[in-house]
Amino acid sequence: MKRAVLAGVAVAAVIAAAGGGYIGVRGHLGSTDASWVSQAAAQAGDDPIYYQEPDGRPFYSLTPKKAPDGRDYRAVPAGADLSFEEESVRAAPAAGDRKIKYYRNPMGLPDTSPRPKKDPMGMDYIAVYEGDDTDDGSVKLSPGRIQRTGVKSEPAAQRVIRTTVRAPGTIQLDERRVSVISMRSESFVLKVGNVTTGSHVFKGQPLMEVYSPSVTSAAAEYLATISSKTTAADGSYGRGSKQRLINLDVPEAAIAAIEKTRNVPTSIEWSAPRDGIVLERSVIEGMRVQPGGVLFRIADHSVMWALIDVAERDLGMISKGQRATVRARSFPGREFSGQVEVIYPEINKETRTARVRVELANPDLALRHDMYVDAQIETGSGDTVLTVPESAVMDTGSRQAVFVDKGQGRFEPREVKLGHRGSGYVEVRQGVADGEPVVVSANFLIDAESNLKAALKGFAEGAQQ
Repeated sequence: MKRAVLAGVAVAAVIAAAGGGYIGVRGHLGSTDASWVSQAAAQAGDDPIYYQEPDGRPFYSLTPKKAPDGRDYRAVPAGADLSFEEESVRAAPAAGDRKIKYYRNPMGLPDTSPRPKKDPMGMDYIAVYEGDDTDDGSVKLSPGRIQRTGVKSEPAAQRVIRTTVRAPGTIQLDERRVSVISMRSESFVLKVGNVTTGSHVFKGQPLMEVYSPSVTSAAAEYLATISSKTTAADGSYGRGSKQRLINLDVPEAAIAAIEKTRNVPTSIEWSAPRDGIVLERSVIEGMRVQPGGVLFRIADHSVMWALIDVAERDLGMISKGQRATVRARSFPGREFSGQVEVIYPEINKETRTARVRVELANPDLALRHDMYVDAQIETGSGDTVLTVPESAVMDTGSRQAVFVDKGQGRFEPREVKLGHRGSGYVEVRQGVADGEPVVVSANFLIDAESNLKAALKGFAEGAQQ
């Protein structure tokens, strides 16, 4: 009888909402097959609770009715209808099997009773047994509800987590590969080679001819020393005058020419100290040069730096030696590989980024300083860690938790401590053991059920007190 009342109330609400006719959404009643209803009605023998269109289409009536073609609506008894009852009532065992702790409101309201009762609509309160309400905070669902809500579980397992950090950056010169040519004494530029800003020069290539009284004096002193008959047999005599030439930054080739020709040169040919590109030329033929004045600045572009601006939140995953792939926006499809060499010790307070340096080989000089690039840094080690899918974690902001599948429809909430994330998984450092199954789908429904039961339990305990 209770089944018929519940179903009748539900059908009345459905028919009233639909205006007594067609229901747009195919629900439990809309999917009922006409032949199945007839067969079940014959077996049940109960009084009809509503009437359905004779062809099984979703048209219903609470009273006998005829279709437009004159046929009678089929009577649907309670035994043939799909139940509208709370599933826990149908699946509950007999009262003699387990002890009833209390009765809860059938509509899910926070109202409990220590003895059987009815709500204002005449529906019976639902019995809560000792086995259904545990002290460990677990939630128990029936197999039917698990199947309908799509609850799925997956065991925690050991995996290698690798996360790719993506960040922009710029290409800069290697500070160790930049040379500056300047005079260390007052000099006069007699001639400048065919070298301009942007020219590629090689080590030893002539750049200019310079006359310097200090250099000429030092060269004459050195030549007189090495030509003297008092020169020591081991050649140690004269090292002081040679060192003076070296201190004046005279090229080694010019010193060698003095030793070979035994002549004091009126001008010294200055050559490039390394292979590279001329970044700056400030020398002009005939000009007077003061000590310390920069005449040329040459940089070697065979190795460049990529300075990557990594977001502050990703900085904890970056470490020296990690592999980095850099793509220049000027060369789509081309990749430059390197590794993290330096993590700079400051944070940019405006952009909240940290700077990371990656060294890149540049044999064809495609990379140029101040060029924009995009970098991908592969973080994580090759060690395996305990992981669960990211969908299994419920994050409240201050706490993270998962539901552990204990079997037989019981799910236990478990607080966890998380680590790195990547490839759809998250590292679990505390809270779950290897191999324990965790809920990865529809866990928010279990969480809602858990909150409801916790509230009902609190009301029940208050009523008993």
